[in-house]
Amino acid sequence: MRSAPLLLLPLLLAACGSRDVKAPDAYDLSGTIGGDWGQNPHLRLALVGAGFPNAVTNDGNQPQNVVSTGANTWAFGFDLPDVPSVAGVYQVVVYNDTNNTGTYNIGEPFARNRQWLVYSTFSGDIPAVTLPGNGEEVTPAMTVKRGWNLYNRNFPLSSTNPSPAEKVTGYDLSR
Repeated sequence: MRSAPLLLLPLLLAACGSRDVKAPDAYDLSGTIGGDWGQNPHLRLALVGAGFPNAVTNDGNQPQNVVSTGANTWAFGFDLPDVPSVAGVYQVVVYNDTNNTGTYNIGEPFARNRQWLVYSTFSGDIPAVTLPGNGEEVTPAMTVKRGWNLYNRNFPLSSTNPSPAEKVTGYDLSR
């Protein structure tokens, strides 16, 4: 019965295969990228931030797609992890992965916006989050729903900011 492992080989290869690439608007989070990124940039997206119990996150390995739409413009889609941590604040950043590692490294050109993704395993009040070292407030104390929430720093806190973030469009990034 040595042929049985050979019959399982196609199933194992399919399980290890690459993820399906979808149109940018089919992902959890989508938007546009603009600006001067130099000649032939290798643009990637990463989820960066801090959460509990994980202290710092720099994850560029989530399913994503970046598609050129013209001179210095791209459309993108990015899937948010199902459960990144118990609680945390994150941003999706775009960067030119100049060394092709799939992880943002200090010195690589990047862009972010003023929208924060806040994850919580419960609905309720969460305290303000400050940056270690300089004490700069990233997000104020706020009320969130269970799961992903979107907080836009361009607008004051309100009953709609932050808002649940099951599907986020218009998460635009530019240099």
